Amino acid sequence: MKPPTRINLAFPIPITPRTTRPVAIAALAFPHRVAAAPQIPTNIRLISSTAVFKHADVAPIVGTGPPPEPPRPSAEFAKHAGPRNADDVAARIARRRKQAEVLKAAKEVKTSAGVKNGGAKRRFWKHVSVQEVDGTLQIHLDSRSLRHPTTKEIIRLPSSKPHLATALALEWDNIASTQQATKQHLTPLTSLVCRAIDIAQDDDAEGLIRPQIVTTVMRYLDTDSLLCWAPPALETDHRNDAGESLREVQERTAADIVSYLTTHVWPGLRFHSVLDEGSIMPRHQEDGVRDVVQGWVATLHPWELAGLERAALAGKSLLAATRLVVEWSEHAPAGGLRPATPAQDRQSTDNAVFGVEEAARATSVEVAWQTDRWGEVEDTHDVEKEDLRRQLGSAVLLVSGMGRR
Repeated sequence: MKPPTRINLAFPIPITPRTTRPVAIAALAFPHRVAAAPQIPTNIRLISSTAVFKHADVAPIVGTGPPPEPPRPSAEFAKHAGPRNADDVAARIARRRKQAEVLKAAKEVKTSAGVKNGGAKRRFWKHVSVQEVDGTLQIHLDSRSLRHPTTKEIIRLPSSKPHLATALALEWDNIASTQQATKQHLTPLTSLVCRAIDIAQDDDAEGLIRPQIVTTVMRYLDTDSLLCWAPPALETDHRNDAGESLREVQERTAADIVSYLTTHVWPGLRFHSVLDEGSIMPRHQEDGVRDVVQGWVATLHPWELAGLERAALAGKSLLAATRLVVEWSEHAPAGGLRPATPAQDRQSTDNAVFGVEEAARATSVEVAWQTDRWGEVEDTHDVEKEDLRRQLGSAVLLVSGMGRR
């Protein structure tokens, strides 16, 4: 038998515990392709490291030149910065008009494009009118009566609510296409009226909607924005022109409304602040107070209950919503507990007219305080302010009427 042939390598390959068998075989077969591996002692542990070629710049220079000018307050809240500049007011009005024109043009382009593509069709009616039929007020789109979007029944308003009927007709007169008619945010007053009609029909059937509304609005009693006050002011805290702190303004605003309610609506009840000093968890009103308020809410007329729900959700305040509904309602029990003095003859604070503007200011004291100090953010604070007044105004239209007692 022929002895095996020995192959002499040009360089030695050390075999260590870290050298695998495939590498050793490859080195024997292809000595010109495999480099010699350095011999590493077995008692040394390898640590992986990466060379740093460039250190991080903790303070990069992103620009040069002088610092930007400080922000200027809005023209509406410029009284603390000095006299109001007429140029600023004119510039703001011009900017708002330009934005309105751009939005109007975009709306027209979108509507025309939708019609061409077979999407949003133009409305099928030309004229909107209010007509009295069988002792009720109906909204007519040409010759067709406005119907409930779910039940398809004709929407009939009490004859004592002509202002509500006129506002509802105006809402449908501003609709440009049938697609807009299906969007609830474009028909908020119609949704509110249908809500009141649904409550009235459900009271005669299963009676499930009313308890749900009562449960929802009662949650706002423990977190009422009218009773959520800031901590007592310190010497360094900001004060208004009259020298009042935010806490004092909130207490004064709440005292007027609570005094009216505990005199004419819930005699003898006492309400306390919903926040303790140093705590963020609201504290509940007393059980007796909650029982009286809940019983009063549960007996409201369907139209008043829908208006109370809308106002409470808008202002996050059950007390302010109750004050607004009591002021403008035409039914008992809210209407029967209101002073009979005409609005034009009221002079004292207790008998002053409580309208949409008063309710909006009462439920947004802290927001008004902050914007008065730091300025108003356009397209944010101004939109929220107008939306709050829109929702409170719809509640007033819903509960008010010519048959007010």
